[in-house]
Amino acid sequence: MIMLCSCREVKIVREDVKEAVQRCGREKHQLLEILGQLQKGTNFLERDTLVAVAEELDLPLAEVYGTATFYSLYSTKPRGRYVVRVCESAPCHIDGAADILAAVKAHLGVAVDETTDNSQFTLETTSCLGVCSVGPAMMINDEVYGNLTPDRAVEILQSYN
Repeated sequence: MIMLCSCREVKIVREDVKEAVQRCGREKHQLLEILGQLQKGTNFLERDTLVAVAEELDLPLAEVYGTATFYSLYSTKPRGRYVVRVCESAPCHIDGAADILAAVKAHLGVAVDETTDNSQFTLETTSCLGVCSVGPAMMINDEVYGNLTPDRAVEILQSYN
C-alpha cells in the first residue's frame, strides 16, 4: 500500500531538506551528511524525503536511494527510538557477541531487524563498529559500549527505559 503525504507534509519535508542542504552544502559529497541530518528526527528516511533530496541536489533518485540503502546507519523503514546494533565482526564473535545478541534479543523480546511493540528499540547487527579492542561491543544510536557481558548489555538497555 502506497501512502501519499498531504501537501502540507510535503512542504515541511521540502523545507527540512532545504535547511539540511543549506547547513551541509549542495555538493554531491555532502549527501551522507544531509541524509544523516534528515534522519535524526525520525530514525529513518521516508521516500518523500529522498525524492526532495534528489531534486534539491539535482541527483538521480536511484543514486540517493542507493546511498540511503547501502549504509547500515541509514534506514528507509521506520525504526524504534533507539537503534541497538550488536557487532558481529570476527573479534567480537570470538569474544562472545553471540551471547550478547542472545541476551539483547531475550531482553527486548524481538529478533534481529525487528522493533519492540512500543517502538522504543530496533535490534540490528553490524559487521564492525571499529572498536575491536573492546569487544564484544554494541551501539545504541550514536553511543558505543564495549567489554560487554550479557548481564552488562541488559543493564545498559535498562538504562534507556
